[in-house]
Amino acid sequence: MTTLTLEHPEKGLITYRDKKRSWWLLSLWFPVVPIVTIWAYYQIGNPWVLVSPLIINYTLIPFLDWVLGTDESNPPEEIVPQLDQDSYYQWLTYGAIPLHFISLGYALWFVANEPLSIGFYIGFAWMMGAAGGLAINTAHEIGHKNTKLARLLSRITLAVPAYGHFCIEHNAGHHRDVATPEDPASARMGESIYRFVLREIPGTAVRGWKAEAERLQRRGHTTWSVHNHILQSYALSAVIQIGAVVIFGWIVLPFLLIHNFMAWFQLTSANYIEHYGLLREKQENGRYERCKPHHSWNANHIASNLILFNLERHSDHHANASRPYQSLRAFDDLPELPSGYFGCYMLAYIPWLWFKVMDPRVLAIPHIDGDFSKVNVDPKSEQRLKAQYA
Repeated sequence: MTTLTLEHPEKGLITYRDKKRSWWLLSLWFPVVPIVTIWAYYQIGNPWVLVSPLIINYTLIPFLDWVLGTDESNPPEEIVPQLDQDSYYQWLTYGAIPLHFISLGYALWFVANEPLSIGFYIGFAWMMGAAGGLAINTAHEIGHKNTKLARLLSRITLAVPAYGHFCIEHNAGHHRDVATPEDPASARMGESIYRFVLREIPGTAVRGWKAEAERLQRRGHTTWSVHNHILQSYALSAVIQIGAVVIFGWIVLPFLLIHNFMAWFQLTSANYIEHYGLLREKQENGRYERCKPHHSWNANHIASNLILFNLERHSDHHANASRPYQSLRAFDDLPELPSGYFGCYMLAYIPWLWFKVMDPRVLAIPHIDGDFSKVNVDPKSEQRLKAQYA
């Protein structure tokens, strides 16, 4: 375990050891899940193995979050520059990239060569979509690095779930508009995840395309050109997926459609819970206040953060977007989710239960204190909610 040290002029010798350093390897779990699953299927021969990762995701991981609890410790701020420069953490994100591609290729070969019933075909595609959705998480972490290589690798990774517009939309759109009614990726209080997905997926695609067109115009390029980062990622997706149909036949086409949609819905699920009901204050000049930690829901659960590159420390991420995952901090008095992400997904998929758990939490946030003017509330549900919580 590497120990970082710094001789501080006022505080003296500062030392820090990341106790989770080796455990961050678990962030490679999702990229290798399909490989392990197919191998296990051939060893056991039971098709239920093909959907077992879904059961693990939504039962075992929330259970581990409950058993292991939370970690609210932070690295000393004086040590953070050294921690950020440790290439081990960066190479974990880079190492996930080829694994995502290998897993998809192996899964396509498997579907083309292994006769599956319709139910297990759909279930396996659903599982692969969930794993593919985590490719967006990998691209997300890499895409916040301000280097050409990192941005290129982010676009390449997004080719796996065919979600190339995320490379532009997330940084130039979501981080700008987050926790406002203008953001299609910020869920409103009283809005179910099933209504949210109808607003979020098309809304973010349109915003991403518009942002990229504006970027290209500033640089003197046309929208439909080789310089278009979204088209670059989409082109790679087309090569992979059309090539798969040509090589393996039409049997893989329904698989790819299910895989892609479930990957997108995995991102939708994360977006839904990350900013639900939270609202930045609009200032006199018409602009929204700077995004602060309390504009994102936070979770410090150990298990799910280790397999998601610390994504659940979302409050610090949005307040300090360029901060690497290993340095993200926990703060006092943040809006806290009742569970890690996978447990919250299960709540979100049952809207009445999600509302019952989360709506009181929104109104109980100290700076909101029951004031609906400080809530990003769904217009269709506003009157009902005000009457319910009057």
